[in-house]
Amino acid sequence: MSGVTVTVCRSCPAGQNGLAERLRAEIGGEADLREVDCMSGCTRPSTVAFRAAGKTAYLFGDITGADIPNLAVFLRLYSASPDGNLADARPLGSLREKAIARIPG
Repeated sequence: MSGVTVTVCRSCPAGQNGLAERLRAEIGGEADLREVDCMSGCTRPSTVAFRAAGKTAYLFGDITGADIPNLAVFLRLYSASPDGNLADARPLGSLREKAIARIPG
């Protein structure tokens, strides 16, 4: 495991429709995937966060099941980055437009 925690809001629409289970199936054991009842991203549901010790943390919103492949790509790039920052966001497709916050590590 990479030391990355991925958190999925289970109260958001996608969370209620099994986003965590579908994302877990896509990423396998590449990260610790958790669910929480609310991440306060209600103005841009559904929300998913990525964090790891010493790295910039990310919060994404407006997530749907169609974003699962891009979330998996982000996880792999994030895991490989020493500080969590990405030099080029283009491989993330539409996910790069769904960032709500970057929180310094």
